[in-house]
Amino acid sequence: MATANLAIRLATATIAVPVILALLYRAPPWCFYCVLVLPAVLVGAYELFAMSHPHDRVGRGVGILLSGAASLAFYLRSNDINVTQTLLLAVPLLAPVLTLARIGSIETAALRVFALGFGPLFVALPLTLLAVMLRSFGAAGPGAVLLALGLGWFGDTGAYFVGSTMGRHRLCAAVSPKKTVEGAIGGLLASAAWGIAGSVGYLRGTLPMAHALPLAIAGGVLGQAGDLGESLIKRSTGVKDSGVSVPGHGGMLDRVDSVIMTAVAVFLYARWMGWS
Repeated sequence: MATANLAIRLATATIAVPVILALLYRAPPWCFYCVLVLPAVLVGAYELFAMSHPHDRVGRGVGILLSGAASLAFYLRSNDINVTQTLLLAVPLLAPVLTLARIGSIETAALRVFALGFGPLFVALPLTLLAVMLRSFGAAGPGAVLLALGLGWFGDTGAYFVGSTMGRHRLCAAVSPKKTVEGAIGGLLASAAWGIAGSVGYLRGTLPMAHALPLAIAGGVLGQAGDLGESLIKRSTGVKDSGVSVPGHGGMLDRVDSVIMTAVAVFLYARWMGWS
């Protein structure tokens, strides 16, 4: 079973990686947003609200619409501080109002309120940052996106292989029994290698080596925290995988949970360093 799953993962990567690279380096920036980012936001939101609103189709629909609207507004007006402030303030405040309109089971009302208020910001804005970086960072845009994606996905891959072959000590058994300390270390080493590769390769001249390693380690730690955080949500709602949308990986959230964190880390670093 493990071998078959690995084969499916590799097949998925074989298809996905060339598409991502083509969209980053050959297509206009809006194509990357429309073809990859916005669909990922909508599918990820569907999966999240399926966990928090399992018996409320209307609530799930509202959450998906809020997530899509937040992503579009942020992408189209990312340089407008008024839009950003409105999103950060209005979306959480809308959640209790919308939930009051359809209270449903009082036992799950608090979960639905906080999921509706936090979910669109948690899923939509960090993923949309990938498209914002591509459009706003000039020649460094594709490399910034590759850095964010690689810190998350190479970390996942390193943790998977090291943990499955050498893992002995449980990292956080209450949340994810299969994750190990050895796997976490392997993931950090893989993230560090990807950051170093950025400094000497795809971000050469933009990302100094003195910055690459600390940023990669920080991104790797955050990426693994994002993975565990999503596992916490799944375990608390009785779900094994967030969905089946990504063959070999489960759902969209299972594939982007670490990238949600690394995208924010890379974006904030790049803004403080004046890339845009």
